[in-house]
Amino acid sequence: MAILLDAVETRVLGSLMEKEATTPDYYPQSLNALVNACNQKNNRDPVMTLDEASVRQALDSLQQKRLAGPTSSADSRVTKYEHRAHEVFNFTRGESAILGVLLLRGPQTPGELRSRTERIHRFAHLDEVLSALQRLIQRDPPLARILPRQPGTKESRYLHLLSGDIEEVGDASGMERSPSPATASSSAEAARVTRLEQEVGDLRQQVADLKQEMERFRRQFE
Repeated sequence: MAILLDAVETRVLGSLMEKEATTPDYYPQSLNALVNACNQKNNRDPVMTLDEASVRQALDSLQQKRLAGPTSSADSRVTKYEHRAHEVFNFTRGESAILGVLLLRGPQTPGELRSRTERIHRFAHLDEVLSALQRLIQRDPPLARILPRQPGTKESRYLHLLSGDIEEVGDASGMERSPSPATASSSAEAARVTRLEQEVGDLRQQVADLKQEMERFRRQFE
């Protein structure tokens, strides 16, 4: 039976999958840390502003679906949460990285996925990304699908299906139109700005992760 997640459950699951790979020293996550992870302004599309109550409710729902839940460790006085997607789906590292990024950022091209999964799992070649996507598509039920190529673009985007499917609204005539030079130039500039903003966001997140690691290291000598 297909699993269907709402927008908050999707963000919570994606955040847990990301933090397991990128900040293992701070995983599993406390509720407060998970709220912050869900509300990050970088590596998220759309940006959300969730409170503890909504994240806790999503965690309860994910636990019923066997996709997340509290850890059984008694080492911490604060309840911490982990995802269980590997247990449900038996992902490879590549599949997990791709699905996690799709959960956090929505539909993306293979090239975007290769770049944005770098901190989680390194794909040596674009063919490896395509192979992992194909395996997600061939699941029963499928966990991803390819979207129709948009007018003026060279690559098709891929969509995860854990939140259900979407219908792409095409041209009324059913045919793609070539963009005008002005439109193409504007689109290229917007894409360049978006790419730069994403790169800056990724760098900021890496700096934040390094600061957390340095703080943990410093506390060992106090």
